[in-house]
Amino acid sequence: MGMPDGYMQDSAGRLVPRDKVKPQELMVNDLVVERFDKARTIREGLKGFRDETFDLIHTALALITEQYGTTYGGQKGNITLTSFDGRKRITIAIGDSISFGPELQAAKSLIDSCLGRWSEGADANLKVIVTDAFEVGKEGKIRTDKILGLRRLNIEDAEWECAMQAISDSIRIDATKAYIRFHERDLPDNDFRQVPLDIARA
Repeated sequence: MGMPDGYMQDSAGRLVPRDKVKPQELMVNDLVVERFDKARTIREGLKGFRDETFDLIHTALALITEQYGTTYGGQKGNITLTSFDGRKRITIAIGDSISFGPELQAAKSLIDSCLGRWSEGADANLKVIVTDAFEVGKEGKIRTDKILGLRRLNIEDAEWECAMQAISDSIRIDATKAYIRFHERDLPDNDFRQVPLDIARA
């Protein structure tokens, strides 16, 4: 269902005649809508550029492997390609996405039991660390780094050690995501600097 001619929808979902909207609000609205449409076009262009670059690189590497019997790539499939003059570099980095399985709940129960046993002499700072680790962040996701950080605490207690093992058992390596980055430098002995492809750093 399209918008009726001559009307605009406000933030509450009401239809308002366009000629009843303040001129300054119209100006801001039209500017935001036009720039947003342009940003969407640029985003799609960047996505197309990224996908095309991945395809071209993987095709080139497949040809090199087939024709010359040599391979590019490092640990976990990371790839760095450098121009002949040493001034331009493209890196493909593979990042793991970590989540937790149901064993994490067992770990939480064991940790709660530990804190209960230690309640009289427990360090208040430890309680804060544990509570903070199991809180859900603003994005609605568990704090992965803080959960993993609990395993670095040097606590000699059989139940605590079982909890840490449960955390280790709960770790799931989900899909891997590939990132592509461009770096350049003025001279071969200079440090590389990243070519920013996000709007905040452009």
